[in-house]
Amino acid sequence: MMAATRFAPDRGLTVRMTVTMFLLGLVYVAFMAALVALGVRAIAVLVVAAGLLLVQFLLSDKIALFAMGGREVSPQEAPELHGIIDRLSAMAGMPKPRVAIADTDMPNAFATGRDQKNSVVCVTTGILRRLDARELEGVIAHEMSHVAHRDVAVMTIASFLGIVAGLMTRFALYTGLAGGRRSNNGPPIGAIIFLVSGLVYAVSFLLTRALSRYRELAADRAGALLTQRPSALASALTKISGEIARIPTRDLREAQPFNAFFFAPAVSGQSIASLLSTHPPLERRLEQLARISAALNR
Repeated sequence: MMAATRFAPDRGLTVRMTVTMFLLGLVYVAFMAALVALGVRAIAVLVVAAGLLLVQFLLSDKIALFAMGGREVSPQEAPELHGIIDRLSAMAGMPKPRVAIADTDMPNAFATGRDQKNSVVCVTTGILRRLDARELEGVIAHEMSHVAHRDVAVMTIASFLGIVAGLMTRFALYTGLAGGRRSNNGPPIGAIIFLVSGLVYAVSFLLTRALSRYRELAADRAGALLTQRPSALASALTKISGEIARIPTRDLREAQPFNAFFFAPAVSGQSIASLLSTHPPLERRLEQLARISAALNR
């Protein structure tokens, strides 16, 4: 699952990715078998879902930049930022990703792209104003480890089942089948499709969120070990989490759909339930970094 770089290998992440894909595959097979048993022709839904998946996979970097209002910047426009990414790319032994900046006060960063040759690291003007060079390096190392782990590609593929289930649910709603239309005086096919699709969507959602939380921990670990400065990453996490709490609620709500991309989630008030979160709790991330720091000091 992980490309050849100098980022620390993470067997736990590889195992979790493999297990999640296997479980999603089982759910997918069961879902399609149920649709076939109900006499549903799901070819059109599969074609649409596959098309959406392909577009998302191939254009993830462009879509994310457009959605966040990010623009690529040259070394002349952002010499310090390019300098950090040049250094980390050399340290990691990986191609330099494209560099972008999003003009927003939200202190955050993200990396996206289907592979190392088609990746981009984007930071916001808000994070550039708030972090010092060491903290920013820790954040960018975290984001570049996502690229090395091919997290975007894996999460895109993992989302396929949820897309199919979501489309089937909408199909049942828009065609009126969910209201209980029956086939040959038999069971209410539409209602069954609606319930099964909803259940499959919920299962795939929980599985991908669990994988997302672990990949954030894996990125923290890999980034900290690459820079050998877990304390800098911990400082950045603490600072960003505190600053996000001061962002206006409206801005946080607008940013929440992009939580899966972000270095730290945009939340308003209390965090949502851990099972639904894209990121592990701040305390858990800091505890892991403290353990890494202690191990490096021994």
